[in-house]
Amino acid sequence: MSINIQKKASSKISNVDFNNLVFGTVFTDYMFECDFVNGAWKQPQIKPYQPLTIEPSARVFHYGQAVFEGMKAFKDDYDQIWMFRPEDNFDRINKSAKRLAMPEFPKEYFFEGLKTLLKLEKDWIKKGIGNTLYIRPFIIATQGAISASPANEYKFMIICSPAQAYYPGEVRVLFAEKYSRSADGGVGFAKAAGNYAAQFYPTVLAQKQGFQQVIWTDAHSHQYLEEAGTMNIFFRINNTLITAPTSDRILDGITRKSVIQLAKDNHINIEVRRVPVKEIKQAAKNGTLKEIFGAGTAAVINPIKGFSHNNEKFELPEIENSYANLFKEKLMNIQYNKAEDIHNWRYKVN
Repeated sequence: MSINIQKKASSKISNVDFNNLVFGTVFTDYMFECDFVNGAWKQPQIKPYQPLTIEPSARVFHYGQAVFEGMKAFKDDYDQIWMFRPEDNFDRINKSAKRLAMPEFPKEYFFEGLKTLLKLEKDWIKKGIGNTLYIRPFIIATQGAISASPANEYKFMIICSPAQAYYPGEVRVLFAEKYSRSADGGVGFAKAAGNYAAQFYPTVLAQKQGFQQVIWTDAHSHQYLEEAGTMNIFFRINNTLITAPTSDRILDGITRKSVIQLAKDNHINIEVRRVPVKEIKQAAKNGTLKEIFGAGTAAVINPIKGFSHNNEKFELPEIENSYANLFKEKLMNIQYNKAEDIHNWRYKVN
């Protein structure tokens, strides 16, 4: 496989203030692009980051055929570049694509594209804990035809954005009582663009009440907690960690899987089961609810300071030696090549 590379005359990196980044608003010099035409993926290319020219009738606009992934690249103290569990991202984007009747992307193209792009963008990856390069692979339907059926033409792309903290402030959440994120038999397990668009309206309503996120409940009864808009959710009752099982409603988060494994490695009792709203509220009332935190690629581990349900508000206690801090430190030490990686999660970009 060969990648056609169009070089820029000069980089725009000198115009970027890396100390004041707003997540997902600054993009690097290059982008990876590969088109699916006549039943096959064509030669991939890397070109300067630029707008796309696309038909107004492209099916992505009308029927929502769009899936994506979220990844990060890290630079260690020796200027080596690493990714974290990229095989899982590759598997998941193809799982998402298949669910939306889109063609799966070849593994060789995915990894060679990533490695070539990251080597070109190496100066955008800054050293230091918390500094990362956020990587966004995605696939969109580009065929120009207003017809309610799968497209015949697609575009796979990778763009990159330097990043720091995703949620810099305190986070409080609203437990969903009316709206749902997904339903049985749907696309909740996929990283389909429409999943996120459907969350925006109820999340805006929650934000008007002073909450940053919604924790979604099951679509049938709204009695079981499942996940947040951009994170999987963990609850700590006494010294037991609890999280909902994955299903066709819940995203199989890579950070989630890593936290579950780290809990086992550190002899922390972990239960993967349905999480009733009433159990969490009761634990908050009797003082056994110690922590709630979210886990995701962008946020890594994000403590939740409080929650509300049915007009009842609860604040969580400040605790020492929190599980959230433990897992965040252990995860980031692996990601930044500061600790042993016994599970081979790190992927070196040579």
